[in-house]
Amino acid sequence: MSQLIRHVIAGLGLACLSLPSYAQKKAAYLAPRQYQVYQTTTPIKLDGKPDEAAWQKAEWSQDFTDIEGDKQPAPAMRTRLKMLWDQDHLYILAELEDANIWATLHQHDTIIYHDNDFEIFVDPDGDTHQYFELEINPFNTVMDLFMPKPYRENGDALMNWDAQGMRTATHIDGTLNKPGDKDKKWTVEMSIPFSAFGFFNQHIRIKDSTMWRINFSRVEWDTDIVNGKYVKRKDKTTGKPLPEHNWVWSPQGIINMHAPEKWGYLFFVQKPVGSTPVKIAIPSIEEAKENLWEVYHQQNAYRQSHGRYATSLSDLGLTETTFTAYGITYTLSMEAISGQFTATISDKTGMHKASIDQEGKVTTQKH
Repeated sequence: MSQLIRHVIAGLGLACLSLPSYAQKKAAYLAPRQYQVYQTTTPIKLDGKPDEAAWQKAEWSQDFTDIEGDKQPAPAMRTRLKMLWDQDHLYILAELEDANIWATLHQHDTIIYHDNDFEIFVDPDGDTHQYFELEINPFNTVMDLFMPKPYRENGDALMNWDAQGMRTATHIDGTLNKPGDKDKKWTVEMSIPFSAFGFFNQHIRIKDSTMWRINFSRVEWDTDIVNGKYVKRKDKTTGKPLPEHNWVWSPQGIINMHAPEKWGYLFFVQKPVGSTPVKIAIPSIEEAKENLWEVYHQQNAYRQSHGRYATSLSDLGLTETTFTAYGITYTLSMEAISGQFTATISDKTGMHKASIDQEGKVTTQKH
């Protein structure tokens, strides 16, 4: 089953599962991973090789895990990345260890994860809607798309969107499409203009401590060598290709990359790469938003059973409406009619406030 179809099924499944009552004990909050990206003051040559001094100074991310995290074994091959930024661009360098490097797709906007690939998911404002996906294979073939909203909300992948001004390069440490030898790795280097993520001349403003939601995925297929060529390994019973491996930077916990609320955090640091590291804390309201997602899932389960949304938190079994995250006390409230709802969390000052609607769009009050 293709990853795209599995994304759709997994996304729709979130709306169909009967989830446990809010009154039951919730699992402890596990914060997604985060990366602090520092500035480069010198140009980056896009050749797939991290030769520049800036790349040498940049920190590697944590190694990728299975998309479900610790529920599954650790990936068989190492994947990691680095990032840099300047006034106009985000730079990404990824290193993918692989003993058998192959690719088949050459045409832009073909479904790249039918090959082994590296993928990027970006939601600059963190509202889980209007986000971007980029995929690239060892041939340096790119697929780029825009999602108005996730598949679970019947979002359509807009393939006619292009990351204007993006430059990419790959480098093979080994030999591409040569079965029988042992390769080492392939690397990806990307330069993405911030302007590519803006619409209608929207200016993407980056300043110190700007926070984005972002995640990275690697699709890896098991292969055999048949008649001197790499072919996807097949299930001995069905004769169909085995499912692909999904390895990611920040584990999703589910087999679905199109759940942006589970992506990692990218913090921009307005200091040259190599500076004394700074630590930027994830805002407390990010943990508090877990309560909004509980309402969202419970409402979808309620609608599945009753044909409408619940009009009160008590109808959902949500009786605990006051909670604390990182020392800040929040209150949960909801306004709803049969066809729509808005759930809100707020501290007593109103300085920390966020809401979610029936489509899973999150709005965070900025101060």
